Amino acid sequence: MKTYLYKSELKIIGVNPYVDVPEDLLQSLFVASGKTKGHIPITGKVNGNPYTQTLVKFSGEWRLYINTTMLKNSPKRIGEIIEISVRFDPKPRTIEAPAQFIAALKKEKKAQMVFETLSPSRQHEIIRYLAGLKSDTALQKNIPRAINFLLGKERFVGREKP
Repeated sequence: MKTYLYKSELKIIGVNPYVDVPEDLLQSLFVASGKTKGHIPITGKVNGNPYTQTLVKFSGEWRLYINTTMLKNSPKRIGEIIEISVRFDPKPRTIEAPAQFIAALKKEKKAQMVFETLSPSRQHEIIRYLAGLKSDTALQKNIPRAINFLLGKERFVGREKP
């Protein structure tokens, strides 16, 4: 896979820092990924620091969102010119649901039914949140919250209802 290197001004939309993606780079990523729609998995470096990210189209424009993991204090660095390397990342981006969450869903059939009716992106959002927790204690605390959310009893992942 070819790596592309460019410099761009860090901009912001809402609260999200991002950089534009040059058209020639986009075209190359479309060819490498075999698609021109949806999310395009990429990897590279920002100012020399490695990252794994997803390129997304929002409001008609393809953007590379720069989070604080990729660039420390990125929201405070708007207007700075940063150096970015980008290449298509063919590695699968699957996240397995924690076994404890699957077991909790099996115990609470109503929550399982609600979960199964959610859009794939909403299911992925919940699974990604739970799978990303760093400790077993945090997971044990958040699984009941996720179940209660599915039952309409509690907020979870920044949402009022499933």
